[in-house]
Parts: sequence; structure tokens; C-alpha cells
Amino acid sequence: MDNRIPAVQMRGITKTFGKVVANHDVSIDIQRGEILSLLGENGSGKTTLMNMLSGIYCPDSGQIEVDGKEVSIRSPKDALGLGIGMIHQHYKLVDVMTATENIVLGLKEEKYDLKAASGRVRDICSRYGFDLNPDQKVYDMTVSQKQTVEIVKVLYRKADILILDEPTAVLTPQETEKLFDVLRNMKKDNKAVIIITHKLNEVLEISDRVDILRAGEFIGSLKTSETNAQEMTDMMVGHSVALNIDRPDPVDPKPRIRISNLTVRSEEGLVKLDNVSFTANSGEILGIAGISNSGQKELLEAISGLQPIETGDIAYIYPDGREVSLIGKDPLDIQRLGVSLSFVPEDRLGMGLVGNMDMTDNMMLRSFRKGRGVFVDRGTPKGVAMDVKDNLEVVTPGLSTPVRRLSGGNVQKVLVGREIASAPSVLLTAYAVRGLDINSSYAIYDLMNQQKQRGVAVVYVGEDLDVLLELADRILVLCGGKVSGIVDGRKTNKYEVGSMMTTLGGGAAT
Repeated sequence: MDNRIPAVQMRGITKTFGKVVANHDVSIDIQRGEILSLLGENGSGKTTLMNMLSGIYCPDSGQIEVDGKEVSIRSPKDALGLGIGMIHQHYKLVDVMTATENIVLGLKEEKYDLKAASGRVRDICSRYGFDLNPDQKVYDMTVSQKQTVEIVKVLYRKADILILDEPTAVLTPQETEKLFDVLRNMKKDNKAVIIITHKLNEVLEISDRVDILRAGEFIGSLKTSETNAQEMTDMMVGHSVALNIDRPDPVDPKPRIRISNLTVRSEEGLVKLDNVSFTANSGEILGIAGISNSGQKELLEAISGLQPIETGDIAYIYPDGREVSLIGKDPLDIQRLGVSLSFVPEDRLGMGLVGNMDMTDNMMLRSFRKGRGVFVDRGTPKGVAMDVKDNLEVVTPGLSTPVRRLSGGNVQKVLVGREIASAPSVLLTAYAVRGLDINSSYAIYDLMNQQKQRGVAVVYVGEDLDVLLELADRILVLCGGKVSGIVDGRKTNKYEVGSMMTTLGGGAAT
């Protein structure tokens, strides 16, 4: 096959959803034996474009060519028939089945030989460097192993053009390195690999080229060997953005929340937190690291009075040294005790905001104290809503628009802004920048530091270790619901933290 003919050419692709133009006249291509990163802010149209290539959506206009021939892709089945497979962020696996059973699920063979299928799975794993037991049940797998099943599934179906959507979002640094080794082996095998990502350091490490989208339009293509993070960011955003996170020294740190021997079970009786102990201090940012479902959600909900606990204690320490136990207290009880605690939950429109209410009404759900802070107007909920909108550049048709009609990133801005506007002494945040573009993410990092400098105890659960290492004063690492260690954010590295995320006892408490 002539390698000068691109594996895929997308020409003049346009896709609209009502009045929203997701992609406008976008043209990209990828060669076999190449790794292409697709980069852009949230809402730039990256995933929509790849969903058209993988058959989930159909373009309104434009054409797609595979190996030089124009094709019509009307379904994921059509895409797989052309050798195109997409691995999504959310895995679609049956927990009670083995890896092999999941991989062959949906194939038409009436009497499938699972032993032969397992052998073929092993061959694929050996060829590309996957670490996978074909007979292992999915419910016994790590997140990385589940991702491997999804990738092998499309390879089993003979895909040689692979699209991976945010493949490293929930991986440790060590797991990311293993995945990159696999992708390099695919490249050597003349496969075309497209990665949708927002991690600039990984773009530079793994890809040959990067195509950049902004507001649904193609901005340009760069060779990664000839560019840098600053140039890529400026192209994404349309203007220069400072890519450094300040980390001022802790401000007179004193214990504010003390967790002692905390154990929490799920409704099904599974242990989610196991004998967890630590202290969050005023005037510092305590980062929480861990692979997905390591107990982060349950920890913040327990502190907030939203999650019952089995054993242990949660103590709030007032500035004058008095202590009060928060055990058995709901959020209203905690507020009545004079404990100014704010919680930015992972579930934005479930536990955080009321989707059918507008910004102003959602602001009314909080009681705003007077005092100095980032947001100036605390007089009325409408004033607070306007202040949050202006400070965090919330894109909305108007303050009367129900928040459920806003994009995920803008919903996140409203929630973070509301909680900060309440002038808390303890700020709990779960993935505060998830769904935000680079500009907004750095604005949130600045807000976290401003809260820290006001003497707030900030607990920041994050999934990007590079950010945690730049932002947090101390990092508590959870592994399977246990504390693996607490390390100084200035003296550790992502490989040490990554090892602690998968192995207990890897770090010294500080």
C-alpha cells in the first residue's frame, strides 16, 4: 500500500446540533505508522469530529476518505468494517464476564470457540505488549486492565485506525508509560493512532503531529518535534496564556479538620475508606491523589455530612482552638455549629446545583457572609451570580437561563464560584477543573491559592498529578480506600506518587 495516501482524510466536515456549530469546515488527515494528537479546549469539537469518524454521528456536510476512497460511515459497525475503532473514556464492559468473553461479545459466530479466542487474545497482547489475562473477570481488573480490554476488543475486530479519547485520564504515570509503549508498537506495526487529549506534556511525548481545533474550527497542524506547550496553548486559546501555577508558602498553618481512623462502607457493604487518618490545615492546600474509586468521593462526602460513617471521628477545630465533632451531623447541622464548610462535589447537577434553577436561584441555596474575598458583591444572590459570571467568564445566554442548559464546563464554573463566594474556612473540591478549558483551569488554580492565602483549609482532589505537584503543599495518597502516605508536594515526583497510588506504604507521613 502506498503510504503517501493517508489512512484517513476528513475534508470540509461540518456538524451542527440545533443552533450550536460543533464543527465547521474541518479538514484533517492521518498517515499509517503515525500517532496524531487532537488538541483543543473543551467544546472545541474534538470528540464530535472523532464520533463522526467512528460512526456515532453523521456529518452534515463534507467527505471522509479511507485509504484514498470516499466512504459513508453511518454506524460504528460501518466504521469497524473500514478498520476504524474508537476507545471511549467510559468503558462498556460486562463485569461478570472474562476479558475474552467481553472481547467476542456481539460477534455473530454461533458456536464460538472461547479457547481459540483466548489464544488469539494472547497473541494480540504479545504482539503489542499488553499485560492482560484473557480469563480474568472484569470485576477483578484495575482501570488500566479494563482499558486494555477495550483496546484489544477493537484490535480483535481487525481495526488498524484507532481513536483513543482521553486514554490517560485515570491512569498512573507508570500505567501511562506502559500504554505509550503499546502505542509505539502499534505505530511500528503501521497502524494509525489518533489520541484526543488535553495533557500537553503527553502530546509532546507520544505523538508525531498535533492538530489543533478552536471553537469547532481547524486552527493548524504542528510537528511535535518542532513545537512546545506554550505554542500549542496559544493556538488553542487564541492568545498567550501563562502556564505556570504559583504555590505561595502556607499561611500560618493550623489544624482545621482532623480525621481519625475513619471507616466508611457503601450501601452494598463494601469498605470504601479503611481506617483513614490525616489533618487538613488552614492556609494550605492538601491534595488528594488516587486512582479512580479509591475513596475520594466518600471521603469528601463524609466530611460534608453527606455520607454515614462506620467508625472514626471527624473533628472541626475553630480558630480559637475549640473542637467539635461532625459525626452524625448533616450539612445544615454543620452550618448551625458555625462551621463554614463548602463542598464542590463530583456530581455537579446532582449534589451540587439544581439543573432547572438559574444561576441566581442556585446562589440562593448558599448563605453568603460579608467579608473580603475574590467575589466582591455579596449583597444579593443576583449580585453574586453576576460576580461569578464575570470573574469566571461563565458563558450563558443570561442569568435567568437554567444551569442544565449550560455546557459542563460552565456548570462547573458556576458551582466553584458559588462555593468560594460563601467565604468558607474549609473548601473541599472534587475534580474542580474537570471539563474546564486551560484558561478556566488556571483561573481555578489561582482561586485555590487565593483561598489558601485567606487562611482557608483547601482540600483538592485531582486527577492530574502534574497539577497536584505544582499546586498542593502536601499530597495525601489513597490506595484502595487506605492512606498509602502523605508527602510534601515540593519534595516528591509523579512517579513516587504514582507508585503510592497502587502500593500501600510507599510514602512517609508529613
